[in-house]
Amino acid sequence: MSVFATLVERLADLLQPLFATTATAAAIVLFTALVRLAIHPLSRAALRGQKARTRIAPQLAALREKHGKNPERLRAEIGALHARENVSPLQGILPSLLQLPAFLLMYHLFAGDRMAGHSLFAAPLGDRWTDALTDGGPFGPAGLVYVALFAFVAAVAAYSHRRTKRQMAETAATLPEGPGAATLAKVMPLLAYGTLVTVAVVPLAAALYIVTSTTWTVVERALLL
Repeated sequence: MSVFATLVERLADLLQPLFATTATAAAIVLFTALVRLAIHPLSRAALRGQKARTRIAPQLAALREKHGKNPERLRAEIGALHARENVSPLQGILPSLLQLPAFLLMYHLFAGDRMAGHSLFAAPLGDRWTDALTDGGPFGPAGLVYVALFAFVAAVAAYSHRRTKRQMAETAATLPEGPGAATLAKVMPLLAYGTLVTVAVVPLAAALYIVTSTTWTVVERALLL
């Protein structure tokens, strides 16, 4: 954890002339961007895998129609198809797993005393939205910072929701048949709005990390898919 803390502090020192009292907040955003840049090659591979899964969707649909009554044969045929097309169903999970240790360490840092005295404008980085509500209300100095952050997150989530809904429709043939598939197709796009809940309950510093990473993901997918 000390390595991450030191890196954020060094970045904040470098950004101090440009961002003054918000230098630590800017350092968190930059640190997050560096983490995402480091795993970008894996993210590109995951997105290529998603494109490949979209491409073979008609073949998967044909296999399910042909071998739907023989689950073992269906699994074997789908596995052979994935092998031929060099597609892994787990390919998109690795980038998220690699981010998890960094987020857990940074969350521990953000929730600690190191954030004391640092703020994003009027909102302390170590506080939560509930602290802003009790100190000036939703439209107080700190509350307005969260209003702006929520508005930004909502805009990103709305864009992500539309894209995910369209992509789910395009790749519907890759989902298992049955009532659960329809529910999944409806629920998956709504997960984009989960960031709003997270931002409301975690310390502001952690919220900046999450919002930056989420925005990076949305932009990355828009550019590469």
